[in-house]
Amino acid sequence: MQEIRNLVADVKFKNKEHEIYFFKNVKPKIYSRLIYNVKLFNVESKRPRGSSKSQIKYLNNYINKLQVFFNDNLEFYHYYRTSATFLDEQYFLRGKADIRLHPDTFHFFTDPQFSTSHDTTVATILAYDMLIIHLKKEIDKLINSNNMETTINPFQNQSKLFWTGNKTDLIELIYALHSSGVINSGTADIKEVASMCEQVFNIELGNYYHTFIEIRARKTNSTKFIDKLKESLLKRMEESDE
Repeated sequence: MQEIRNLVADVKFKNKEHEIYFFKNVKPKIYSRLIYNVKLFNVESKRPRGSSKSQIKYLNNYINKLQVFFNDNLEFYHYYRTSATFLDEQYFLRGKADIRLHPDTFHFFTDPQFSTSHDTTVATILAYDMLIIHLKKEIDKLINSNNMETTINPFQNQSKLFWTGNKTDLIELIYALHSSGVINSGTADIKEVASMCEQVFNIELGNYYHTFIEIRARKTNSTKFIDKLKESLLKRMEESDE
């Protein structure tokens, strides 16, 4: 972070678009890793060493605390998540101190050359997203180790279908299905959908939470596989009409 700050101090941005891009995309992605690791250290250092039940309760309580940040910044959270740009000059250009700040960003006033009113908020959103995913994965491990989840015999009615495409593409499809609410009227958990696809297509998806973060972080065409599916279907329809 100090090296990047020195670069920003030495090199002037070509225009305001470049400055906005840096404070909206570049700095937050790096800063989010620092926030994530500091928070994760705090979580683990205070994590109870008792039963799985006490650990699950502790982790769920911490997730709830992280969600408070999103609720406190709901208006900006929606602005950022919908990729809006109409307020970028106020949020991501330096010297715009008239915007209402979250209490955690008061350091803005001590380092005006390396901060805007909301770049730290973006970094925190990214960090908390990663942390929540990590903590949910830890909870899943505790549940599984406690035999609280029904085990499915992999040799019973084994599917003869195999996913021969990219794992990332399947994970993109899984999240699209889950987000659309078309499975169990939207009440199915993402883990249930992923587990079902693993069984049907005889594949191990690994850490699909992390892969989803990578998909979401694509600079261009974040729905690459979904778009490819649409193109393939339209092409087939056109060929069927001939």
